[in-house]
Amino acid sequence: MVTRRSCSAACRAWISRRWQRLPDILPPGLSRGFVYEPQKSRVIFGRATVQQLPEEARRLRMSRPLILSTPEQAHQAVEIVRASGLDIAGSLPVAQMHTPVDVTERAVEQARQLGADGLIAIGGGSTIGLGKAIATRTGLDQIAVPTTYAGSEMTPILGETAGGQKTTRRDPSILPETVIYDVDLTLGLPAEMSAISGLNAIAHAVEALYANDRNPIVEQMAEAAITALGHALPAILREPGNIAARTDALYGAWLCGACLGQVSMALHHKLCHVLGGAFDLPHAQTHAIILPHATA
Repeated sequence: MVTRRSCSAACRAWISRRWQRLPDILPPGLSRGFVYEPQKSRVIFGRATVQQLPEEARRLRMSRPLILSTPEQAHQAVEIVRASGLDIAGSLPVAQMHTPVDVTERAVEQARQLGADGLIAIGGGSTIGLGKAIATRTGLDQIAVPTTYAGSEMTPILGETAGGQKTTRRDPSILPETVIYDVDLTLGLPAEMSAISGLNAIAHAVEALYANDRNPIVEQMAEAAITALGHALPAILREPGNIAARTDALYGAWLCGACLGQVSMALHHKLCHVLGGAFDLPHAQTHAIILPHATA
């Protein structure tokens, strides 16, 4: 049975065994040619950066953005928007795991009825996935405000489920226009969930190290990402309010997502997508459990 406690233990064990051996598994990279294409997303990183939401909305010419969240994070999303002073078209707290197509289609219709001219997704991978799904159907610009370490905001990948099957597609247009990383928004993430989400992030970087289309730039990003999270996650488990550790973890998560956004999905993510979509398994926990087996 997948539990937060088992994932937390897996986090400690995986880091202690693997991340110190990172130089031994890195490929030479520069001995071959490569292609590297920077992503389009504008990234704002730091503390209290969510206060820049109104400025970013104006920059993207959003006057009536629609706020997206899960039902569980609806209050947090509304409070974030209220504190920023941003005018909105409305709020849709309907995001679900694995981005069900029927949920997306209803959300698209509601966005049109509300006259939304932009999307602001506040939350983890489920919410950001819903934002991507709506954007691909409407052409609306997106601002992503992650509150976990999932990394979906930095990948041009959209996974959706229908009839118990999960399908994925990849296109640069799927990426949000702006990603706002605010360290303060991760302080309320429970320590054990932080470990699970962090292992999910690490899985992105690890896969980037053995993907067939990896390149030296991504390899260096992956090494930096795993190192940052390798230091940060044990510190967060000991002291959840450690600002320095939270900053390193969010920085590492950003790099992990960016790594996965640059390479094709390999063994780990293909396994997790099949299992998660077929059995409706929680995304981060599934990645955390599969990671040590995929790298064995």
